Amino acid sequence: MRANAPQELDDNSLFDREFETLSPDDLRKYQETRWASQWEYVKKHSRFYQTKLAQYIDRDISLDDLQDLPLTEKDELRISQEADYPFGNYIACPEERVARMHRTSGTTGRPLILSNSQKDAEKVAHVGARSMWAAGLRPRDRVVHCLNYCMWTGGFTDHTILEASGATVLPFGVGNTTQLIQSIKDLGITAISCTPSYPAMLEKVLRDHFPGLSPRDLGLRLGLFGGEGGLDNPAFREAMEEKWGFKVRNANFGLSEVLSILGGQTSWTNDLLFHAGDVIFAEILDPESGKRLPINEGTVGELVCTHLAKECQPLIRYRTRDIVTVTGADAGPDGRTAWRFRVTGRTDDMFNVRGINVFPSAVRAAVEALPQYSSGQFRIVLRGPGPYDRIDVKVEAAQLLSSGDWNGAREALEREIQRRIGSTAVVEMIPFEGLPRTDGKTKWVEQVEV
Repeated sequence: MRANAPQELDDNSLFDREFETLSPDDLRKYQETRWASQWEYVKKHSRFYQTKLAQYIDRDISLDDLQDLPLTEKDELRISQEADYPFGNYIACPEERVARMHRTSGTTGRPLILSNSQKDAEKVAHVGARSMWAAGLRPRDRVVHCLNYCMWTGGFTDHTILEASGATVLPFGVGNTTQLIQSIKDLGITAISCTPSYPAMLEKVLRDHFPGLSPRDLGLRLGLFGGEGGLDNPAFREAMEEKWGFKVRNANFGLSEVLSILGGQTSWTNDLLFHAGDVIFAEILDPESGKRLPINEGTVGELVCTHLAKECQPLIRYRTRDIVTVTGADAGPDGRTAWRFRVTGRTDDMFNVRGINVFPSAVRAAVEALPQYSSGQFRIVLRGPGPYDRIDVKVEAAQLLSSGDWNGAREALEREIQRRIGSTAVVEMIPFEGLPRTDGKTKWVEQVEV
């Protein structure tokens, strides 16, 4: 299932046609074959799973049998690495085969150290390139990559993904935004890879340092986004496309521990296509019962991932904590057979308001649905450990909204949050650019001790 070389493909081709058009039955057969080899490898080489799955280790386990095995939690990996630093006892290859090390961007406890062999790294780049190609990136593009290169996988690893698509990559990273804008102008950059909130930072720098130059004047045709939610909101996407003149693509959904990019969008849908079926077996579990659900349109549950071809740190039934909604499982108009989904929340970001589970992504969708009142920037303020009686939100006013209209804006935003979530909201309006812009991931929740 090797892709054609990118330069051999025209705009209407698929990056990896043999794999991307597999029928579900053929894909499942392929996954079973890969899993059989992976299971034998894990049983032989992973001390972590030799202990964790001791009662299963002498059995043949099919992909259907996987649902009988316990889940793997991130905290287990963290404890493993604390005891056996830096890789943890779930490393399954000799250290001399570790080609690359990263770490997670987590803020609690010591970050996880992630390792890849050369083969692992090649698979990561290949699957990610499928996503970038589906999003519209082509070898003729010059793409500036604006994610942090400091050990986080979103920097260097995603750089290799962009290169694997055939595009020319400018490794810019974060910071020095005035130089970035100048480089986009001078070098004829056609695409940008960054977080969805980063263009707001660029807009501010354009206003402050490049008077008379609009976002459209930079000539970008494609925005490749990842690292944050929000792109499921049509109003947010349309406003960004109108302002910048580029196509907005959520091309970069993944988890550092599992695979840098698992899914991304293409031209005919705003939903994510699961691009990684040859290296990841995905399960969707009912959040209450933990039972596996069928991957059919309308299914909602937690995404759980098992590696099918991983050398360094293979994971079995790893809890992603992402709640996904399956939006389609039929073939698309271009022949791609990957199932489609939206990420609708995270179990570890969820907070409770009078018995209602609330995800920050739902608050974001409500705020961004009213661009006439808000810039889209907001912060949820959680006072104490919860549960909470209401949702307190600081919302930044739209650029041209006068202070005399703030009361009406506040009331409209409170109604929209109530309508979408079912919980009472109290909105505090603050001036345009009153909240800090960031060149990394934006933290939408502020925890305040009381």
